[in-house]
Amino acid sequence: MIKYITNNKGPTLGYSTKSGIQILEANGMFFKDLNKSGKLEPYKDWRLSAEVRAKDLASKMTVKQIAGLMLYSRHQSIPAATRGYFTSTYNGKTFAESGKNAWELSDQQKEFLTQYHLRHVLVTTVESPEVAAMWNNEVQALVEGVGMGIPANNSSDPRHGSDSSKEFNEGAGGKISMWPESLGLAATFNPKVVQKFGEIASKEYRALGITTALSPQIDVATDPRWYRFNGTFGEDSQLSTDLGRAYIDGFQTSEGEKEISEGWGYDSVNAMVKHWPGGGSGEAGRDAHWGFGKYAVYPGNNFEEHLIPFINGAFKLKGKTKSASAVMPYYTISFEQDQVKGENVGNSYSSFLINDLLRTKYEYDGVICTDWLITADEPETVDLFAGKPWGVEHLSVAERHYKLLMAGVDQFGGNNEVGPVLEAYEMGVKEHGEVFMRQRFEQSAVKLLKNIFRTGLFENPYLDVDESKKTVGNPRFMEEGYKAQLQSIVLLKNKEQVLPLQKGKTVYIPKRYYPEQIDWFGNKIPNKINYPVNLDVVKKYFKVTDNPEKADFALVCIHGPDSGSGYSKEDRENGGNGYVPISLQYSPYTAVDARIDSIAGDQREVSNRSYRGKSVETKNKADLDLILNTREVMKGKPVIVSMMLSNPAVVSEFEGETDALLANFGVQDQALLEIITGEIEPSGLLPMQMPADMKTVEEQYEDVPHDMRCYIDTKGNVYDFAYGLNWKGVISDERTKTYKKR
Repeated sequence: MIKYITNNKGPTLGYSTKSGIQILEANGMFFKDLNKSGKLEPYKDWRLSAEVRAKDLASKMTVKQIAGLMLYSRHQSIPAATRGYFTSTYNGKTFAESGKNAWELSDQQKEFLTQYHLRHVLVTTVESPEVAAMWNNEVQALVEGVGMGIPANNSSDPRHGSDSSKEFNEGAGGKISMWPESLGLAATFNPKVVQKFGEIASKEYRALGITTALSPQIDVATDPRWYRFNGTFGEDSQLSTDLGRAYIDGFQTSEGEKEISEGWGYDSVNAMVKHWPGGGSGEAGRDAHWGFGKYAVYPGNNFEEHLIPFINGAFKLKGKTKSASAVMPYYTISFEQDQVKGENVGNSYSSFLINDLLRTKYEYDGVICTDWLITADEPETVDLFAGKPWGVEHLSVAERHYKLLMAGVDQFGGNNEVGPVLEAYEMGVKEHGEVFMRQRFEQSAVKLLKNIFRTGLFENPYLDVDESKKTVGNPRFMEEGYKAQLQSIVLLKNKEQVLPLQKGKTVYIPKRYYPEQIDWFGNKIPNKINYPVNLDVVKKYFKVTDNPEKADFALVCIHGPDSGSGYSKEDRENGGNGYVPISLQYSPYTAVDARIDSIAGDQREVSNRSYRGKSVETKNKADLDLILNTREVMKGKPVIVSMMLSNPAVVSEFEGETDALLANFGVQDQALLEIITGEIEPSGLLPMQMPADMKTVEEQYEDVPHDMRCYIDTKGNVYDFAYGLNWKGVISDERTKTYKKR
């Protein structure tokens, strides 16, 4: 049972009767006796600053408690997963077998919260807002009665993507408001839209019990092939700076009665900005979640530009909170960038990148948290998903933790076990003495605790389940997300002003082939053939037919080309080095223009990662065939193509066969239809260049933006950064004046 006590001109205290804590009174005001000492110690006194309270609490904590505070849990779904990497149990049984409620804690959660003192929990899927709120209350009641009574700081990766098949109406509510992906937010070229997203998303996060966002991703996506391109704000450092700043201001700022101090308060969500010093220059576009993509390279000597969104954006906010509260370095080895020791190690392990640059030169004073699983051992082969100790593979798990601590890191992502952190502490005691290591631990503890104090969790970490249900995905939030979707759609081509189309016409929509996919964790997602849009939604705008002869026009919906990760087990088993091209075209591609010698090498595996002369096939070549076949069966009638893009794409193979071409970055079908029918005028702009061909992709530098020859379509328009059409033609406005490259 949760009880509340109201302070006159002070915070409302929430506590659980199960936790066993008592309430202290001093001068007519009330405080929670979180460590059950019977004394009003500074850390319990809400009248004091977060800094003072955090320092007091850190000084009282045991080494093991601080070590637990430094942990950041692996992915936790609610209820817990029953298979895969993150399987959990309830009294030794699966969730289905246990008879437990969805909001109850798993055995593993109870263990890491009570035995290991972990207080930072990464939440993934939740059954519903109500379940999330009840689970939060269970977690907070448990930890309130343990040790120093430190609340849990629950967190989330981005969770506001659109379900394309859902319909929007003015009274629509959902499990959470739906917005375009980050690349779609970038396509609005509008910091106000992005700040509005942050303001709304933070309120929904808080209603789910989430007080840290593992976002935004402000890597400058300078290589068009990069796997995580769509999680960024595109390839331009200035746009990424402005949008990143707006995003963080929206998430972190509380106002009015919700503010506690300096912009922080009960609406605030800590933003963990990522990924320092930028991961968008992975060699040949490969990604560092796997060993084959561990290197970020800088052939254009453009390392400094990748820092701009951090030092001019995330660390220089317009709002009162002033700076992003946390930073996550990326997995990559920023190859040959250490100007002091010359080390080629993963970014978090680099004393140059963390201590010399981030802490000293740029004076960043927030939390630094590693990306997930970088202290775990690497897998047997580079294409398996496991630990990512890039550059320090030879060290033990405990030695990796110690190296991270000495580099200046505060927290270990994806680590549930306290043992290696305690071993690292003992290593430090041997080298530097007990006083030094205790001070080092407290230094990180203060940073971590401040982020919990500033969000008001020490006074009341509990949620009203009914309020959570009303808040998350309420109609106003849904409407704002939908408006952003509309603003994110980019019209690339509009031959003879074919758009907008009159409602009531008859449309032919060919079914799309969805190829088999392998997710990050190696699970297969089977192939299927299905309509790419919700026909019930389409029928509110047009008549639908399966007979092209009866149609007035065709709507073809496709995804950008997908050729895989840049690594082939088959190539390796056949005697090759395993490395293959990443293609941005649909047709089979042979890399005749690739480098003869790779920039970075790994003696453990191969010293030359070149794929010159090798070929790769795109998994979804059927999308190209779909367009060409539709053009043929439509016999000259208009063909409208909508592409969902995660990366730039080579459109030369089909653009000439289209009458209108639209790009989106994750929107509801309804938003696309409102553009097509002219209910809304298109206003989106490309947040990246669209390459003329794969030759320019191979010849561009991974670390340099805006360095490709752009595609010129059959109407003479150049698909460059900040290009887009409205009904009048090429868009020229304040946004293009601000961001377009001359």
